[in-house]
Amino acid sequence: MPIPTEVVGSLPRPVYLQQAFADYDSGKISKEELVKAQDKAAEDSLTRMQKTGETYITDGEQRISSFATYPLVDTLNGKGISDNLAGDGQYFAIFDDGHHRQLPRIVKGPFKYNTFAWQNFKKSASQSKGYPMKQAVIAPSMMYLLYPLTEEVPGYPKEQFMNDIVNECEKDIRGCFAAGAKRVSIDFTEGRLALKNDPRNPWTGASLLDIFVDLNNRVLDRFTPTERVNIGVHTCPGGDCDSVHSFEVPYHSLLPHLFRINAGYFLIQLASHTPDVRTAIHQEIGKHIRKDANGVKQVAFIGVISPLNPTVETPEQVCESLVEASKYIPVDQLGATDDCGFSPFSIDVKPKHGGNPDFARDVAFEKIAARVKGAKLASEKLNV
Repeated sequence: MPIPTEVVGSLPRPVYLQQAFADYDSGKISKEELVKAQDKAAEDSLTRMQKTGETYITDGEQRISSFATYPLVDTLNGKGISDNLAGDGQYFAIFDDGHHRQLPRIVKGPFKYNTFAWQNFKKSASQSKGYPMKQAVIAPSMMYLLYPLTEEVPGYPKEQFMNDIVNECEKDIRGCFAAGAKRVSIDFTEGRLALKNDPRNPWTGASLLDIFVDLNNRVLDRFTPTERVNIGVHTCPGGDCDSVHSFEVPYHSLLPHLFRINAGYFLIQLASHTPDVRTAIHQEIGKHIRKDANGVKQVAFIGVISPLNPTVETPEQVCESLVEASKYIPVDQLGATDDCGFSPFSIDVKPKHGGNPDFARDVAFEKIAARVKGAKLASEKLNV
């Protein structure tokens, strides 16, 4: 079987869509006008991704505020927030360039999603012309961060909250499959961040990684091995505004925990590391990836494309990365992906791309096409 490829999820939003989000936030346009801009950007994403040869296409998350907040709010400024949430929650992350992203805070139970990923998936599936699609969903571990770190919400114990977030995540995944998604990947960027121990961001020093892994497994345990073959987990050090939040956290601290998650496949950031570090990570992946994770053989899709860098990788470079990785990772457990979503938040000026989201969008499709071609070259070289 040829080396598989898969996109993480997000694409840069075009300038007109980012402006529509801003105008909706300020009351200049209606929700219906915002949806028209989202429809246009989603259709363009689907059409252009088909041309790259990608196996499973996506709308690039054009309809949502961000990968982390889509169940909670319509916009990053908090429009559409429910009455059991407040906007002053803890930071999800503080990025290396100094900017941060903040989550809401749960103030009363029960916790429910305002919007499920499958609801947006259905809208985009109607524009996909029957091409197979995937969908990314947020991990229950990210939703865990809505609960205050050191105090209890009156009348709503943390254990009940944890039950609720597991239930909602299961509904999200099942809804995506029911709507026609062929693959569903769980965004788990908080996994690496949980090992950073940043004093500016207290939750990162609270030893939460094992809790995060257990929460994800509580969701996955509700799915059969056949279903879990097509449920993945994505890990990265962030990728917002061309900046990162936990690049310095070594993978040898994360990977033994990561592969305890009983998912069928993993999308793992690698391309932005130096070659010697990549080799060490390949070795770690080969050491910890499981042939049998409660009935599923795990597959590691390694990052061969850097969304932070506007230089487009060549198919030959992608091929070389995969051939090198195959020395340490069994070929039947090897795939190719991008390091991260190309633009996980709906407002992103892409500073390393000249501050031009439209240019960054064009670059993203070129990079995806190079990955697909490179994986084919590597498959031929490795006779798979």
